[in-house]
Amino acid sequence: MTYLYLGGNQISGTIAPTLENLVNLIGLDMEYNLLEGDIPTSLGTLRFLQRLTLNGNTLSGTIPSSLGNLTQVSELDLSENNFSGSITLNIGNCQNLQRLWLSQNILSGTIPKEVFGFHSLLELDLSQNSLNGSIPVEVGKLNTITQLDLSENNLTSEIPDTIGDCTSLLSLSLQGNFFQGILPSSLASLRGLEYLDLSRNNLTGNIPKDLQNLKFLNYLNLSFNELRGEVPDKGIFENTTAISIDGNARLCGGVPRLQLPRCEKAIESKQGKKKDHKLIIIIVCVIAFILLFACLSFLFWRRKSIMRSSSSKSELSSISFLSKVSYKSLHKATNGFSQSMLIGTGSFGSVFKGTVDQEGNEVAVKVLNLNQKGASKSFMAECNTLRNIRHRNLVKILTCCSSIDFNGDDFKALVFEYMGNGSLDKWLHGENQSRGLKFIQRLSIASDVASAIWYLHDHCDHPIIHCDLKPSNVLLDNEMVAHVSDFGLARLILNTNQVSETQTSTIGMKGTIGYVPPEYAMGGEPSKQGDMYSFGILLMEMFTGRSPTDESFKDDLNLHNFVQMALPERVDQVVDSALLSGEAVETTMRRENYNNNRGTGEIYTEGEININFEHPHQRSTNLCKCLILILEI
Repeated sequence: MTYLYLGGNQISGTIAPTLENLVNLIGLDMEYNLLEGDIPTSLGTLRFLQRLTLNGNTLSGTIPSSLGNLTQVSELDLSENNFSGSITLNIGNCQNLQRLWLSQNILSGTIPKEVFGFHSLLELDLSQNSLNGSIPVEVGKLNTITQLDLSENNLTSEIPDTIGDCTSLLSLSLQGNFFQGILPSSLASLRGLEYLDLSRNNLTGNIPKDLQNLKFLNYLNLSFNELRGEVPDKGIFENTTAISIDGNARLCGGVPRLQLPRCEKAIESKQGKKKDHKLIIIIVCVIAFILLFACLSFLFWRRKSIMRSSSSKSELSSISFLSKVSYKSLHKATNGFSQSMLIGTGSFGSVFKGTVDQEGNEVAVKVLNLNQKGASKSFMAECNTLRNIRHRNLVKILTCCSSIDFNGDDFKALVFEYMGNGSLDKWLHGENQSRGLKFIQRLSIASDVASAIWYLHDHCDHPIIHCDLKPSNVLLDNEMVAHVSDFGLARLILNTNQVSETQTSTIGMKGTIGYVPPEYAMGGEPSKQGDMYSFGILLMEMFTGRSPTDESFKDDLNLHNFVQMALPERVDQVVDSALLSGEAVETTMRRENYNNNRGTGEIYTEGEININFEHPHQRSTNLCKCLILILEI
């Protein structure tokens, strides 16, 4: 036997080790079955094997090093499984590999440079794992590769310049990582590139102007980085439907349709190139005077700093040298902490809206209630916790204040970035309810919240359990991007020995009634699973428009079984009526180019949902199918 095709069935159990008896096997396809367990090491004895596809199962364990013995294999697909651990170094022995797919697993560790040592590799997909570290410079050796996908991992550092040596590349996907530094100019060397996605990273600097010379490039996504400077206006940058540069606030210029601010051109003096001897002497004297003044100022500051270090050393160390603002400046920014500036209250204090500088930049000032036991400790702990946490879907701490107010009492506050569209709770039930949220907006918000919780659980130095996930703790910025707040308060509440009787967040409950899982009420410890329960309640509330403490829920009826009893046939009876209106359906289903829908009029999503733009009835039906998939979560 040379070929064995078993794919696309419902074969369960483990892979039989006795497959090693098929010594002449060339192709083995077992994709999209129900297989589980490890890959038998005996498969490494099939020395003539050229194709091995095990994707779309629930296989687990590590990738066996014995696969490195398959020196004739040209296609290896282990994607869409539960493989963990690192990528085996022995994979480098498979020098005839042309296609290697390891995406959608739980692989971790760094990418070994051996992966980039294949001389004939055409496609490499390591996306949607937990790989970290940097891209090895050896990536430049892949001079035959056409598709490279390393997206949705935890990769860091800069994108290596050697990426420009992959001259056969047609598609490059690096989105959803933590890449830093500037865009390598060598990207312009990829003359045949058609698809480039570098979105959702921490890239800085300017957009290389030579990218506009890539004649075949028809998709470019640089959104949600920290890019700055002028946007080119030729080539693909003329087609605003083919590029995305959102989330880069410091970009300017470009074609008018981008509606970016004009760039301030540097005005060069016509005489700037002529050196005047007298002017040079004056400049040297001025610089010397400035240096002398700077040295004297530094010595004076250093002496003054040493004199007061003994009195402030303990406090500075406890807040880890976070930049601070004074009570006076916060008092002025909030109009004396006026009730008109109050935007919310919580267990540990009140939140005020404020303006902190002449440019009118708005912030949220969280003033701690120091009358409550443990508040001082809470302030220090939250400063140290939040200063190292950074994620696009978490509310960012800007600075803090530890001072004395005008009455001589202790004053402690945290200053956060201001969320212009308030809390999700107000959009669902409060003052913003009349404006409503479209289906795609709610879905985007739910995805943002999930991304934030995933980061807190699995990608912080020390995992953080939120314990109080609810709509009032989900804040929306001016672009309706969701940011989770109050995540640093969970452990603080647990460390406090007394709370007010009017508070809904208590030690025994560890959260808010209606959102906490049942085990918390029985004294269970906070857990990731508890946050998942709260997320499920939040998801149902977003798409039904009903709070878990709604007055209509009495006796044994609650939000959970209210939704469960309606699925799937009566989903239209429990979802928010605004989502089923004609306007909402029309807005929801018109998503051009989504999922690479290139003018076909159809979109295919999970669950084989076919959205046809030609038939209004079909649009409504498919919206219900989408809602069923969401509420089943």
